[in-house]
Amino acid sequence: MDLHLLPLDSRQGYLLSRLDGSLDLPTLAAFMDLSPDEVRAMLEALVALGAVVPEDPPPAPPEAASSAPADEEAEEGLPQAAARAATHRALFEQRLHGKPVDARVALAQLAAEPELSAFCFDPTAEVIRAVLDNPRVGAVHARLIAAHHRTSAGLEALGGRTAFTHDGGVRRALLQNPLLPVGLYRRLWSPRRLLEQYLVATSRDSPEQIRAMARDLLRASFNQRAGEERAELILTTEGRCLASLVGLTIDGHTTALLCRRTYVSTLLIQNIARWSAAPPQLIAHLRRQDVVKRNAVLRQLLERHPNAS
Repeated sequence: MDLHLLPLDSRQGYLLSRLDGSLDLPTLAAFMDLSPDEVRAMLEALVALGAVVPEDPPPAPPEAASSAPADEEAEEGLPQAAARAATHRALFEQRLHGKPVDARVALAQLAAEPELSAFCFDPTAEVIRAVLDNPRVGAVHARLIAAHHRTSAGLEALGGRTAFTHDGGVRRALLQNPLLPVGLYRRLWSPRRLLEQYLVATSRDSPEQIRAMARDLLRASFNQRAGEERAELILTTEGRCLASLVGLTIDGHTTALLCRRTYVSTLLIQNIARWSAAPPQLIAHLRRQDVVKRNAVLRQLLERHPNAS
């Protein structure tokens, strides 16, 4: 289809330019500074126009119908999951919390539902370790621990279970837990792409201490990555990431990649122009862009840059 023939507004066109099959709805919403509902509505409009074809969800495996109740809980909506969590917390506080720690550890190792989920609210790291040793433990219990446990030792015990730390729900819950240890965060997110680290650093769902850890890791990781990944971060975020990279520089390879592009985004050009470490070659390349020649404000920003020749 010739997309130029479609009646697209500027926001729909920008969204369409970002669709590559790898970005989920929250990520697209963050890039566009819109709510997920607004982006979803725009995507539906693009589907209706025929510009986008949604990927069909994979068929459910035959054994899905016989999943355990804990697996069903993993798929329920947030209100239902919150209500179930409140019930499990109440069960722990009313029937289990008063028992000695040694007794709770022994019970947690062999507990079944609903007591197993209730033990996920235990504030003691020893009990959390016992829950994780329980043969019935699953991703739903790991998510409860990640969301509600408040000791570094207990969260580190959870972080030692690779099967659980690969679970998206566990990762999201950890990013909302203000007691997430710095070492565990770095261990889990250091291997991830710069773009994913940046999204944590700017997430409105994470507490400030988590965002601060993410900013520190992003800065530490930036100059260790290949030029392609650094250029991807700058271009995909429209240069918004540069505010977190003050004092850092880019090498010749990254500069060359950025200089190969034609620039049409005024926001991207503005953010690069405000970045004091932007190399002279990139500033000169931006000054030659048609959008800059037509925009006096952009010209002045680039002319005043310390690396402008």
